[in-house]
Amino acid sequence: MGNRFCHLELTTHDLAGAREFYRQMFEWEIQAFPNPGKPYFMINTGQEPQGGMMDLPMPGVPTAWSVYVAVDDLDAACAKLERLGGKIMMSRTEVPGAGWFAFASDPQGAYFGLWQNLA
Repeated sequence: MGNRFCHLELTTHDLAGAREFYRQMFEWEIQAFPNPGKPYFMINTGQEPQGGMMDLPMPGVPTAWSVYVAVDDLDAACAKLERLGGKIMMSRTEVPGAGWFAFASDPQGAYFGLWQNLA
């Protein structure tokens, strides 16, 4: 299961506008997903959910797409990432009922997420 791209996520300052744009542009099905605290929407491209979108959590940060890589053991992956010169930008965070993620950068500065499903 691990070490493959598993999720794309858009963070934006205009969630309603982004939802409408991608719905019209690619005919994506975009549905609300229960998320305590902040609205979150899952993107279905035809077969199954492929990604999500949410309001940008921090002011001053540009709208962007992020990629997540599935790992079997998030803690082990974070430790390995740091041994190889990467940096943890956001430590282990739980998504209730789904799994855990961390946000990282590689030694060259490219950002990506690590994702571990619930067992």
